[in-house]
Amino acid sequence: MLVDVATSARPVDPRSAPAYAVAEAAALVRVPVSTLKTWIHGEGASSRGLLILPISRPRLLSFAHLVEAFVLAAIRRGHGVALQRVRKAIRYVQRELHVERPLIHAKFKTDGVDLFVDQWGKLVNASKDGQVAMRGALESSLKRVDWDRNGLAIRLFPWVRASEPQPKCIVIVPERGFGRPTLAGTGIRVEVVVERYRAGESPAELATDYRVPVELIDDAVRSELREAS
Repeated sequence: MLVDVATSARPVDPRSAPAYAVAEAAALVRVPVSTLKTWIHGEGASSRGLLILPISRPRLLSFAHLVEAFVLAAIRRGHGVALQRVRKAIRYVQRELHVERPLIHAKFKTDGVDLFVDQWGKLVNASKDGQVAMRGALESSLKRVDWDRNGLAIRLFPWVRASEPQPKCIVIVPERGFGRPTLAGTGIRVEVVVERYRAGESPAELATDYRVPVELIDDAVRSELREAS
């Protein structure tokens, strides 16, 4: 019996589709390119990376990888935890939650953070204050991820400012704007707004044109210029 491949093939989940070059992904999650490469390739010839990419050229990250890197950035930033110990703590969470990729699953927010922080503290002999700081960093980052009813990440709100408050004004949705950052609630790509800004249009003019608050334009420009810096 002949099978119609076109109708029988399962559609590719856009969250798993290769979409971001390493440099672009690093800019979106606010880490050096060298750091993200280490997360992908590991720290040595015998070390395995934390982000498992398909063997293809060019090496592109998916939206799911982007979320994993975003959470990893919260784990690593300011704590200087060795990659090997981060890997061990994540494996512990995988075993306890029975979730293959806990960093992109809602279970990590509800149950996994405590498991990770507890295991991380044992691995690095962290003080109580250190564990509290790690938990706070993770919880702040996970508030910027939305999940679907199956518990998998569907939206990411990247950091847009150097300090608090951090509004959810820029969003990355794999099905919208080719997975590039857009103005939340509009579908307007941030890069288009910034191109017009660089061409000489003021935030006030752009806000009027797009019918959005001028603060949203300011945050879009700020986030894009930080990525390019």
